[in-house]
Amino acid sequence: MPLNMIIAIGIFTLAYFLGSLPTGYLAGKLLQGIDIREHGSGSTGATNVLRTLGKVPGSIVLLIDALKGAVAVAIANAIFTFNLAPTLPVEWQAYLVPLAATGAILGHSKSIWLNFGGGKSVATGVGVLLAMSWQVGLATIVIFGISIAISRIVSISSIAGAVSVTIWMLVFDRPLPSVIFAIVGGIYVIWRHNTNIQRIIAGTEPKLGQKIESPST
Repeated sequence: MPLNMIIAIGIFTLAYFLGSLPTGYLAGKLLQGIDIREHGSGSTGATNVLRTLGKVPGSIVLLIDALKGAVAVAIANAIFTFNLAPTLPVEWQAYLVPLAATGAILGHSKSIWLNFGGGKSVATGVGVLLAMSWQVGLATIVIFGISIAISRIVSISSIAGAVSVTIWMLVFDRPLPSVIFAIVGGIYVIWRHNTNIQRIIAGTEPKLGQKIESPST
């Protein structure tokens, strides 16, 4: 196998393992001795940690999950910034950065440490976007913020943010691989919210601060 392909696979694998760190699960075990997957929505993401463990743990998990994505992308960028792999053509950066972003998102939602379960990749996705393009990341956060202020429903706001990412990638003239990542990643995040969408349609999706009594999946 060519060296450059090995490096690319290595970047993806490292990003996956960074994303797969089970922050929410560890928070539940360390703080209350519980399996967070058996509470609330059953997700290990920051929203379920917030509902189950409280604001401070939820905020910490949110920050760490975002950092996982940001660090994964930063590593991919650093390889080119500091010429750590001289054999890699500079044109590969436009492809390897989205590849690292994909690895981190998959790692968070399909963690090897949690039998390939996990969160919905929203916080990790925000970290990824901020590292890929702070303008796109910030614009997405603004959309999320406006939606949460109006609806008070995290899932609706996450979906709105996911839909907007592709638009912002185009507005800020990001490379085609990043646009493709935004489309595929947005669809994936929305798909991860399938049970939330069912509750939204049924009118049972909890608003911010409300709890879900038992896992729906």
